[in-house]
This record gives sequence, structure tokens and C-alpha cells, in this order.
Amino acid sequence: MRTLAFVGQKGGSGKSTLAASIGVAAQEAGERAFLIDLDPQATLASWGSRREAETPPVDRTRAAQLAAVLGALAANGYSLAIIDTQGADIAATSEVMRRADLTLIPSRPTLLDIEAAKPTVAALRQLGRPFAFVLSQAPATASNARADDAARALGQLGDVATPPICSRADHQDALALGVGVTERDPTGKAAREVRELWHWISERLQ
Repeated sequence: MRTLAFVGQKGGSGKSTLAASIGVAAQEAGERAFLIDLDPQATLASWGSRREAETPPVDRTRAAQLAAVLGALAANGYSLAIIDTQGADIAATSEVMRRADLTLIPSRPTLLDIEAAKPTVAALRQLGRPFAFVLSQAPATASNARADDAARALGQLGDVATPPICSRADHQDALALGVGVTERDPTGKAAREVRELWHWISERLQ
């Protein structure tokens, strides 16, 4: 079983939204996914409670129980665990980063988000764990200097996943309805971006 984590000190960067839609996209691609919510705000778990489909399942746990939970999921045939964390650099987040096969750091195209990512990057480098950035909530325009500059700045700190995830209403609508963006509008631009991002992630997890 592979483990994917969404981590970052900055709240509002889109960790929970991405975790939900990536979980659905991974399932559509043939993964048997399980979503784990470690955030006290329980945004991902609330999404799961609104979801009519039984899969992918979502449950809350604590960092102290994470090793046992991941072991049980692997023993039960799950191929992918996706972990959503709270927006703070705490011991729980360090435990997640230690156990993740890949940690994704969502970052909006702002200087504050990029600066806030540096302590997380330092912790991951110290742990020797693989990570990448996801440029999230990028302006939905064909060409945008701010997003391009942010991608270059993040690229100086580590790998940047492709494609950037643009700010689209489908993401908020899907979260409110308990679905992924690939279910909300399978032919929409948001759905296409998330499928492409999952493809990028899947290749890195091989």
C-alpha cells in the first residue's frame, strides 16, 4: 500500500479539497483508496459524511494511531491511503511525513504561502522524505504572470506537480455536495486538472 499526505502550515491552501478529489480520481483509476482525516476541523470527514457513495471511505484518527491504522488498511487490501492534516507544523504532522511515500504541499500563488512552506520543506528534508508542491487556487486564465512566478519560486524549493490546480467553482461545489470534481462535472476543466494531477502523483508513487 502507498501513502500520500497533504501537508502545509498555511490554512486555506486546499489540502482537504484536493485530498477528497484526488481520492475519487484515484478510485476511478482503479485504486482501492482510503481517506484519513487528522485535522481537528474535520473538513475531509465532513465531506465524507455528506457523500452518498460508500467509496472511498473516510475516517478520522490521531497521529498516535496512524501506524496501526495504515497497517490495518494494508492488511485489508487497500492500495492507497490519503492523509489530510491540519495547517500547522506540529508533532502529528511530522509523524505523517515520516510515514508518507509522497507528501504534497499545496500552495497558493502568493508570497505568504511560499514563505509558509519553507519550514515544512526543511522538516521533510531533515526526515529525508520525498515531497512536491501543488500550485493550488491559481487564476483560471490562459496566461498569468503571478502563477508563473509562483511556480518558479516553488521550483527553487523542490519539485512542482503538474498541472496547477486553478480556482474553479467546481471545487467548492464538489466539497459541499460530498463528491469529487470528477464526479461533479466529469468533462469540466477542474476534473481534467485533477485527473492529470492524479496521473502525475501515481507516476511518482510507483
